[in-house]
Amino acid sequence: MSDSKERQILQVLDAVAEGVSIRRASALYGLKRSTIQDRLNGATSRSNANEANQRLSRAQEDRIKDWILAQDALKLPPTHIQVRKLAERALEVIGDTQPLGKRWIDGFIRRNPEIKFIRGKSIESSRINSATTKVIQEFFSLLAMPIIQAIKPEDRWNMDETGIMEGLGTNGLVLGSSEKKMTLKKHPRSRSWTTIVECISATGIALTPLVIFKGESLQH
Repeated sequence: MSDSKERQILQVLDAVAEGVSIRRASALYGLKRSTIQDRLNGATSRSNANEANQRLSRAQEDRIKDWILAQDALKLPPTHIQVRKLAERALEVIGDTQPLGKRWIDGFIRRNPEIKFIRGKSIESSRINSATTKVIQEFFSLLAMPIIQAIKPEDRWNMDETGIMEGLGTNGLVLGSSEKKMTLKKHPRSRSWTTIVECISATGIALTPLVIFKGESLQH
């Protein structure tokens, strides 16, 4: 049962507790009277009933979910293997040393719709760390200068740079917020990159992309 459906049932139960008849509550919220009556008689939700069959409790999974979202916000989204190891460590604390099932991660994501598998794009830590609030504010203060404001739109260009890191396949799937399709991943050290640069003007004119390969020093 989805969280929205469960919230709807709780609203119905609150209405009944305040004096609304089961028949009227059923009509108002579009729920079967038998469902309302069962819950009033002590029946539990399907998610709560299934919790007893889960290796991790709801509270444990909530903590793992919050950790994933926090790591994603810090540009350190975890892989499914990292999440799996974290879950197994949580089980070891309570004396459960058996490995998780092969499909555990699929069930975990299904029970936690706030997260999903997304594409991770690797980027050097120094590039992320340099984008501070102070640096960004100073950039926009430059745009407000009269000499900059005087530049015509056709002479204003936006450059976008991306790159392919040599020898390391780091742009794989990671776990992060379900509100995003892609997330950045910090990489602690610099490697050789093939850089791709694109430019487009404020009037929509695009230049041919520039590809910059690794350079070599030649001694003559």
